[in-house]
Amino acid sequence: MQNLSSLLYLVASVLFILALKGLSSPTSARKGNMYGIIGMLIAVVTTLLLMDKPVFALMAGAVVVGGAIGGTLAKRVQMTQMPELVAAMHSLVGLAAVLIAVAAIFHHGQEHTGAQKIELFIGAFIGAITFTASVIAYGKLSGRFGAKPINFSGQHLLNLILAVSMVGFGFAYYATDSHAAFLIMCAIALVLGMLLIVPIGGADMPVVVSMLNSYSGWAAAGIGFTLNNSVLIIAGACVGASGAILSYIMCKAMNRSIISVLLGGFGAEVAAGSVSTGPKNYKSGSPEDALFMMKNADSVVIVPGYGLAVARAQHALQEMAELLQEEGVNVRYAIHPVAGRMPGHMNVLLAEAEVPYEHVLEMEEINNDFSSTDVVLVIGANDVVNPAAKTDPASPIYGMPILEAHKARTILVVKRSMAAGYAGLDNDLFYMDKTMMVFGDAKKVVEDMVKSFH
Repeated sequence: MQNLSSLLYLVASVLFILALKGLSSPTSARKGNMYGIIGMLIAVVTTLLLMDKPVFALMAGAVVVGGAIGGTLAKRVQMTQMPELVAAMHSLVGLAAVLIAVAAIFHHGQEHTGAQKIELFIGAFIGAITFTASVIAYGKLSGRFGAKPINFSGQHLLNLILAVSMVGFGFAYYATDSHAAFLIMCAIALVLGMLLIVPIGGADMPVVVSMLNSYSGWAAAGIGFTLNNSVLIIAGACVGASGAILSYIMCKAMNRSIISVLLGGFGAEVAAGSVSTGPKNYKSGSPEDALFMMKNADSVVIVPGYGLAVARAQHALQEMAELLQEEGVNVRYAIHPVAGRMPGHMNVLLAEAEVPYEHVLEMEEINNDFSSTDVVLVIGANDVVNPAAKTDPASPIYGMPILEAHKARTILVVKRSMAAGYAGLDNDLFYMDKTMMVFGDAKKVVEDMVKSFH
């Protein structure tokens, strides 16, 4: 049985790796999801077969209740709520790591080796930090806690003291087997998780979500060591490593330091914001005016942002794109790595509207094409097209790679008002001579454009 279980765990681990590979591209994402589902099924069934006197009724009840909650949320959640849902899921992984570690510590008659104590300590404090940090991230993303950063004097010094104290109590547990030291260590880690996230502004939440994904993976790996479960170690390590790599990519896309992400508080500079000193005169027009410009263009690039998700306008937008293509217009979509509230947010949104994958281009693929593009339609995006990142050294986002929409011949911006974006910054793009603002709900504006075709 041991050899068979090892083989099945190996198969499950390979399927998890294939799942990650599949999820790296929209064209293979469905297949990747299927690999992950099959791998998880094999891992769960194998673990159940290896258990000594399992309480199936209790486990079945937990699966039914958890499955019902998860299924209900999956059906009801809106695309705009996906980021906070992901943050909430991360928090549960972190909480599970803490609870399993505590259960292992208090398990009567079980002796832990030095290596196991270290594994319990690391898994527990990563899980605790992940739990409270994810709860705060969920609150910021959902608007319950507000998106603005919370800063106070001596914040980083306090974080350092807490981190040193946490490690100190961890060593105390290692040396003395003190349950109290372990619980105090977990409590400090819970507080530290909150303090690492509160100084981060809402505009930097995509990087936070990515990093919490990595933390949850390492927490799961810690659970694997605690339970002596190899497939959980491998799966957690894969998630942790992939999340860390994604966080690094996101940091490059936002001109952030990966060390600052790990230490917390990296978003305060952007959140502080600045108001553009550029010209404040802008031109506005109707949806019909915007459509006329696009119909008479050879090439149109659409830059979607979070406002598109809020308005649920992706289906109407794709309908308009198809009508333009029938008129002979070359229509493509440009995606910034941090557009939306989480990595891949816009890709998923456009996939939901069945936008052909070959029409969706990443920033590196399309930036050189903006200068030869007739019309750029910015719909629901703001900070990712702000030219201040290229031209204003005093701007908090200076140096951040952006979609260079300002280089196009004509720029159309669909926006509810002239209010600042999520980073709290004004956008010089809106005041350029070649820019026309189209005010209104994104879905209604696009639907009006579609009606003008008929």
